[in-house]
Amino acid sequence: MKKILYLSVVVILTSCMPNKNKSKEINIYSQRHYNVDELQYQNFEKMTGIKVNVTKANADELIQRLKNEGENSPADLFITVDVGKLWQASDMGLFQKFEDKSVFENLDPQFLDKNGFWVPVTYRSRVVVYSNERVKKDDLSTYEDLANEKWRGRLLVRSSSNAYNQALVSSLVANLGVENTSNWSEAVVKNFARDPKGSDRDQVKAIAAGQGDIAIVNSYYIGLLLASEKEEEIKAGNAVSVFFPNQDDRGAHINVSGLALTKNAPNRENAIELIKYLTSVQAQETYVNNSYEYSINPSVKPDPIVQEWGEFKKDPVDLNMLGVKRDEAIRIFDKTGWK
Repeated sequence: MKKILYLSVVVILTSCMPNKNKSKEINIYSQRHYNVDELQYQNFEKMTGIKVNVTKANADELIQRLKNEGENSPADLFITVDVGKLWQASDMGLFQKFEDKSVFENLDPQFLDKNGFWVPVTYRSRVVVYSNERVKKDDLSTYEDLANEKWRGRLLVRSSSNAYNQALVSSLVANLGVENTSNWSEAVVKNFARDPKGSDRDQVKAIAAGQGDIAIVNSYYIGLLLASEKEEEIKAGNAVSVFFPNQDDRGAHINVSGLALTKNAPNRENAIELIKYLTSVQAQETYVNNSYEYSINPSVKPDPIVQEWGEFKKDPVDLNMLGVKRDEAIRIFDKTGWK
């Protein structure tokens, strides 16, 4: 009788205890728009039974939504392709710090947020690509050299409203100062082959079409072009080579895709489990072999296409500077006429 009574009490107490992982879902606000992400979430759902719900929009819209929703936000994770937006949202108090240090176990320390608010998922470099027919590798050296008159009418790049360009110029402000970066931007604008327009892929296609000789693009777009099923894109990818600037000094600029735990995440434990999966060897190999980004897990090598470009020295500047210096970068764009 006593044994039966004891078991009854245990059952009652267990049923009354809160279950932190009661929900079997995660809600993500994501700026990323890559097919590989859907594949990652499908794999995670099969492994854990936890449903991944994704709301997509641009980073500014998602940040504003988080702000407006406040404590009632259903979002658990915020994902973006630009660390500047991660810094901005953390500065607004929209994230919580990662108290569970196990989320950092698979990460290369050089990519970690010094403030503890976000976790990198992949990284890429903003490189210079050049025409195999009209430019020699020895003609290239640094981002600063893009201001040289020898590139007059030869440089292709997308608009100043693009987050990737804003991040690059933010890194220049952090490294060179406002005045030097402003002078650089003014000279670079004079070297444009045409008014900035289109995507990074469009810049490469323009080189292939003879509309310019060099372009500033994110590294993974070259991988996507070369792995494309479209003949036009493969042709464009093969028309250029990749160059990593500033290898004799600070190194090439990098940016990360990263995620953060929202301040009031209702499914926090599930979100932590997803982070650990996305930074695992399995998931990182899925990223690099589908999106041609670089892995933040030191155990995972780049895709063979990317490996052909060789290893490169990375700018060690605190990645949060890509957010801290963003307003200065935008003012420089406006001042120097970078459309």
